[in-house]
Amino acid sequence: MLQILTASQPFDAIVVGSGATGGWAAKCLTEAGMRVAMIEAGPRLSVKDYTEHMQSWQLPYLGLSPRIFEDRPIQGLCYACTEYNYKWFVSDTENPYTQVKPFHWIRQRVLGGRSNSWGRQSYRMSDLDFKAASHDGYGDDWPISYADLVPYYEQVERYVGISGSAEGLPQLPDSIFLPPMEMTCGERILRKAAREKFGRIVTIGRTAILTRNHNGRQACHYCGPCERGCSTRSYFNSTYTTVADAMATGRLTLLTDAVAARLHVKDGRAAALTYIDRVSRQARQVKAKIMVLCASTLESTRLLLNSGIGGESGVLGHYLMDHIFQGGASGQMPHLETKPWAGMPRRPNGIYIPRFRNVKEKSTKGFIRGYGYQGGSSASFDFGAAGFGAGYKEAVRRGRTSISINLWGECLARKENYVEIDKDRVDAWGIPVLRINAAWSDNEKALWQDGREQAAEMLTAAGARDVRMTGQYSVPGFCIHETGTARMGNNPKTSVVNKYCQVHDTPNVFVTDGACWVSSGCQNPTLTMMALTVRACDYIVREYARKSA
Repeated sequence: MLQILTASQPFDAIVVGSGATGGWAAKCLTEAGMRVAMIEAGPRLSVKDYTEHMQSWQLPYLGLSPRIFEDRPIQGLCYACTEYNYKWFVSDTENPYTQVKPFHWIRQRVLGGRSNSWGRQSYRMSDLDFKAASHDGYGDDWPISYADLVPYYEQVERYVGISGSAEGLPQLPDSIFLPPMEMTCGERILRKAAREKFGRIVTIGRTAILTRNHNGRQACHYCGPCERGCSTRSYFNSTYTTVADAMATGRLTLLTDAVAARLHVKDGRAAALTYIDRVSRQARQVKAKIMVLCASTLESTRLLLNSGIGGESGVLGHYLMDHIFQGGASGQMPHLETKPWAGMPRRPNGIYIPRFRNVKEKSTKGFIRGYGYQGGSSASFDFGAAGFGAGYKEAVRRGRTSISINLWGECLARKENYVEIDKDRVDAWGIPVLRINAAWSDNEKALWQDGREQAAEMLTAAGARDVRMTGQYSVPGFCIHETGTARMGNNPKTSVVNKYCQVHDTPNVFVTDGACWVSSGCQNPTLTMMALTVRACDYIVREYARKSA
C-alpha cells in the first residue's frame, strides 16, 4: 500500500542522489533557504566505516575474497571494489541490467555514492570541448561556453581544495590550486624529455586531495588506499562536506535506503516522487515543487524513462559516452638506482599529460578529438629479477624503477549508443531496469592506438628500457566516466534539457549530473559535473526567489 511521507507541506525541492553532484545541490539549495529532501538508495556511511588503515591480515581472505564475485561479478572487476569495501558497491543480483553489447556499469549505493571511491582527478574543460563541433564539424556544441562555467569552477575549487600546478594551457585551463604534490625522479626525467623532444607538457595530477589544511579538513598523510575512505577527510567526498553543510542548515531531510522509482507529473510538472524502502520494500511518496536528479548519468535517465519525462525530442537515452582507456606504455628506468623504501611515500596521485592531438588542427591520423595521459614512476622490489640465492636476494633488495603512462580518450557522441527500459526485467524492488547498447567507434579505436604509440615514443625518449605498449582497450562503462543520454541544448526538438539543466517538457525537473553532457572531452568529468550543478542551482534559487516574491 502506498504511504505518504508525513509533512506539513511539500518540500521546496527533492534531490535524488547524494554523491558529488547531489551533495552540491543539497548544499546550494538549503543554504539559500529552501527545504530539501535528499533521496539516497543506500544506507548511511560514516568515518567508522572507512578501512584505509586496515591491514590485510585483519580480513578473512587478506583483502582478496572470492566471495565478492558471487554477488558482484561486474562490480568486482573494478579496481576499487575489494574485500575492504565491497559492500559499498551494489549487488549485481539485486541491481541487474541488460547488456546488448558488453558494458560494465560500476555503481555504489551508499551515502556519498561514488564520491567515496572516485579517483579524485579534477580537470577543467575548455571551449575546445564545449565548442568541439565548431572546431572539427562533428556533432553539436554545448549551449554554454567555458566563460559561463568559470565562476562555478572557481566556487567549487575554493571549497573542495584542488592541488596542482598551473601550466597556462588553453585546452586545459588552470584551476585555483593548493600547492602541488612532488614528482618522482622518473617523472621529472619524462617531463624534461617530453618538453624538449616533443613540445609536450607533463604536470603533476590535479587532484581533490589536500596538500595543506583547508576548510577545516586535514592535509593528506599519504597512507595510500583512498578508495577505502579517508578518516582524516583529506580527500573530497560529499558525505562530510557538502551533505554535512546542508544538514547543518536544519533544512535537509535525509532519506536513506530510499530507492527512487518514479516521478509523477500533474499539469506538466513533476508533483511527487515514489520511492521504495530498500529494506522493507514498502512504497512511499514525497512531494516537492522542484526535482533535481543527481543519481548518476544512467540512474537519472532510467528515472526519466520510467516516469515518461523528457522524451518528447526522441533523444532521451541516446548519445551515451564513456572514456576509452587501458592503453599506453610502460618501461624500466635502469639509470635510476634507489632503494624501494627510500622513494616517494604512497602518494595518492600521478602525473598528467594534457591533450596535444587536434588542439589546433581538426584531425590527426584519421581521427578527431584527442586524449590525455595519467601515469607515474616509482621504485619497487624487483621480485622478477634473474638468479637465485644470495645474488637474487640482493637484486630484489636493490629494486627497480618503473614508469608507465596510460591514455584516457574522448568518446564521440553517437545516437546509436543508447539505453532504454527493458520491459521484461525488474530489479529487486520491482523497478524496470535499463537495456544498454553501446560500443566503441573506429574513431575511439584509432585514437587509442595512436595514444599507445605516442606513449611508447615518449618513454623511450626519456631513457626507459624494455618499453612495451600495454593494454586492450576497455569495455565501455568501465572507466566509470559515463555521460550523455539526457543531453542539453537550446532546441527542445534535439535535446532533453536546456542550458540550465532544466527538462524542456517538465520545467520543474533538473538533471545536473553527467546525463546532460553533449560531448565527453577527455578529462575526468567530476569537477565539471559539480560546476554544472552549482550553476543550475544558482538558476533554481534565482527563479524560486522571483516566483516567491
